[in-house]
Amino acid sequence: MKITRRAMTAGMTAALSFTNVARATEYFTPEAVKRQLFPEATSFDDATFVLSKAQIKAISKQSRTRVRFEKVSLYRAVNADETIGFAVIDEVYGKHEFITYAIGLTPDRAVKQIEIMRYLETYGGEVRNPAWRAQFADKRAGDVLTVKKDIANISGATLSCVHIAEGVRRVLATLELAYAG
Repeated sequence: MKITRRAMTAGMTAALSFTNVARATEYFTPEAVKRQLFPEATSFDDATFVLSKAQIKAISKQSRTRVRFEKVSLYRAVNADETIGFAVIDEVYGKHEFITYAIGLTPDRAVKQIEIMRYLETYGGEVRNPAWRAQFADKRAGDVLTVKKDIANISGATLSCVHIAEGVRRVLATLELAYAG
């Protein structure tokens, strides 16, 4: 039986149509995620800051994870001239691609909630599940925040789970050690 080029191309096209294709999925813009985290806010003040080398070293040590970026994207949520919380936009590796996420923090810097803003991986999107993200609520700098200890793992999304937990731990250490506001 001879297979023609046209039949081979049609077969390959059909096979590819059943595979998962990774494509960028943006769930929130920076403005939309701040509103999601703090719907009661009347404004958001940009409080972005740059870490010194000494701060990076201290944060890496406390969080047990590498600080990849000097710049911290921080926004102060305000209602009636009162700080009602902070939003931090951060990025971590999944397995192969970056995951952009945001953390909402209370005025005393406990995690209020996290939201996945952009997910590029083919697998592991279950980290967007509200029940999984809810595990981070009320966590503070110094908490363990380790997958399989106090953060549940998701089969098929292990690296995404680990890296998001590390990112939250790093952000909490960053605000404790480097942000005076």
